[in-house]
Amino acid sequence: MDVKYQKRLAANILKCGKDRVWIDDTMLDEVVEAITREEVKNLIANDVIKKKPIKGNSKGRHRYKKNQKKKGRRSGYGKRKGKKTARNPPKQDWKRRIRSIRRELKYLRDNEFIDRTTYRKFYNKAKGGTFENKSDMILHLKMEGYLEEDYEHTEENNNG
Repeated sequence: MDVKYQKRLAANILKCGKDRVWIDDTMLDEVVEAITREEVKNLIANDVIKKKPIKGNSKGRHRYKKNQKKKGRRSGYGKRKGKKTARNPPKQDWKRRIRSIRRELKYLRDNEFIDRTTYRKFYNKAKGGTFENKSDMILHLKMEGYLEEDYEHTEENNNG
């Protein structure tokens, strides 16, 4: 039985696409006899013809992936594009390094572990890129005899 015409009418009445129109299989002969819009409207009122709900895309997989990325997963070499310096620019790396070194130098000068001339000498060395990091600078200070060997760097030194 061909219900193409009724389906088109129902889609028009229900304001949806033909694919979203559902027709009850048990009442097919009644649907075939419905020729006018009024008859189709009656069938809709009697729930013989219904409008299917809109299908949506599940966001479950997306949410899972997003959650994993939040935890720091899914960021291996296969997921990266561009150079290493695209993710962590060298200037940013330098700024982080030089600021921690200068902070430590200021702490050492203010608390009289080193004098002003030593501070200036090591400040300029740091500016020139002599030290890889803060601990390397402290090692240099100890090796050149500006700091006692028992000087221990702690995070509390930098608070203030």
